[in-house]
Amino acid sequence: MTEAAREDQAKDVPPLLEVRNLNKTFTSGRMRSRRVVRAVNEVSLSVLAGESVSLVGESGSGKSTVARLVTRLVRPTSGAILINGRDVVRAEPRGASRAYRRQVQMVFQDPFSSLNPVHTVRHHLMRAIKIHQRANSRTRDEVLAALLDDVGLSTVTGIERRYPHELSGGQRQRVAIARALAANPALIVADEPTSMLDVSIRAGILNLLDDLRRNRGVGMLLITHDLASAHYSTERTLVMYAGYLVESAPVDALIASPKHPYSQLLVQSVPRRSNAGTALPATAPQDVVRDLPAETGCPFAPRCPRRLPVCQTAMPGVERLGDGRWIRCHLFGPGDPAANPGMSVAQNRAKLT
Repeated sequence: MTEAAREDQAKDVPPLLEVRNLNKTFTSGRMRSRRVVRAVNEVSLSVLAGESVSLVGESGSGKSTVARLVTRLVRPTSGAILINGRDVVRAEPRGASRAYRRQVQMVFQDPFSSLNPVHTVRHHLMRAIKIHQRANSRTRDEVLAALLDDVGLSTVTGIERRYPHELSGGQRQRVAIARALAANPALIVADEPTSMLDVSIRAGILNLLDDLRRNRGVGMLLITHDLASAHYSTERTLVMYAGYLVESAPVDALIASPKHPYSQLLVQSVPRRSNAGTALPATAPQDVVRDLPAETGCPFAPRCPRRLPVCQTAMPGVERLGDGRWIRCHLFGPGDPAANPGMSVAQNRAKLT
């Protein structure tokens, strides 16, 4: 879906998912040894019905925390999560309702740990069908057969009677996807769905998710550290570092011409035949600690090879680059600190004026 189409749709209907200024802070320890970790900072994003969006970044950047916030497995410290324009955090402050669970489902990273080893495939799927669809016993069997067919498992002999340990990694992940589909969700959040699988079967899982999105009109939020997977299966990409979103662009544009220094390093780290045997450029001056984000200013400043003096003192605002792109970097101007990157350009202009 092009950015122009996204703008037109945003004028008519709200996004399927809209996250506004989401924050999550964790604390550990006691008294003097207490440590505060800001895992998610002012994150704003949106996903339209039938759209596929990827959230990429290295381990520890906060991607999975965003996934758990959107699926309401953890409570946000502050911010809003809207489904079809309804603020569910405000409407359901004690936790997600069953109706919300039907709308938003999650596919976890490790399919073995997300399935109960003492129950069969039939038990896992039938339980989800009973909870979310409330069909009679005859209809449930038909729904179960349809789910197995949708995820490509209908031809596996005796699949319903098998236990998780009797399945391959790819088959277990397909069962997990079928369980999510049993709720007829409007949005699927897939948290690193292929990272635990063999390389040879990853494309099959990504193709399955994309087919389900196209055929069912399901919105898809893919959490991944792998830009190649994002490029293969999504339309729009958001780059995350140290809890902040730092760049957003159509995925083809981001791969072809990343703007943020961190995005550039991510793209350069993707294996290619053309750069085999070549070393990556230095990611930081030698006199800084590379692994620690800055406590003030831009969090990427200690590692940035192009940092400016202002980067160490002020957090950059959102700068719109056109063609559906925005960036949070002092190299592209001061940006607008009041702008919400989860909103369209038209929405931001209306908000700021």
